Amino acid sequence: MEVCFRTKKLQRHYENGREAERAYGRDVARKYIQRINIIKQVCDINELCVLPGLSCHPLKGDRRGQWAVKLTGFYRLIFSLKGKKLEVACIEEVSKHYDD
Repeated sequence: MEVCFRTKKLQRHYENGREAERAYGRDVARKYIQRINIIKQVCDINELCVLPGLSCHPLKGDRRGQWAVKLTGFYRLIFSLKGKKLEVACIEEVSKHYDD
């Protein structure tokens, strides 16, 4: 699957681990980069959904059309699918699943 980023900042966080660590902390940054690498390796969303530990699922409500994968306890990587065959994952944001 191809990957694009909604913002240059999200792309920089993927390309530069230290910048990601400053933004999210070590554990979330490491998982952020790791999850995007996994997304790049799969052929389609169905393959991503069956991988253990990712908890890949479609979102509901005002986030309908977006998907989430687990980064750490509360943090999720939010992305949407684009392209004729939904072959492009657009990284939307890193979200704290349950805000304080």
